[in-house]
Amino acid sequence: MEFKAKIMNLRASPRKLKLVADLVRGKKLAEALQQLDASLLALAQPVVKLLRSAEANAKNNHKFGEGVLWVSKIEVGQGPVLKRWRPAARGSAHPIRRPMAHLKLELSDINPKSKTKVATKK
Repeated sequence: MEFKAKIMNLRASPRKLKLVADLVRGKKLAEALQQLDASLLALAQPVVKLLRSAEANAKNNHKFGEGVLWVSKIEVGQGPVLKRWRPAARGSAHPIRRPMAHLKLELSDINPKSKTKVATKK
């Protein structure tokens, strides 16, 4: 069974957020939280908050009892871009792009690495 949570319009670059997402993909929930607590990256905190939200969804909304949860899927997507202007020399202005990201997470009670593929004949 999958338990989902998401953060939309997170004020962070998707490129930098992917580095944090790659740390926890495919790990147990407890291991992922330990990994992020030890991380020095500032974007680890929103991911920790999202993991705890998905865990709370599993316990409160779906009545998931004791068991091991795995980070089966974590996706980072491009969000809207805020366009700003920085003053420059001689009265001109240069554009600044402030990107946002969408972060989607799925926890499951089945190890995502243990899924076996069925061989098909060609």
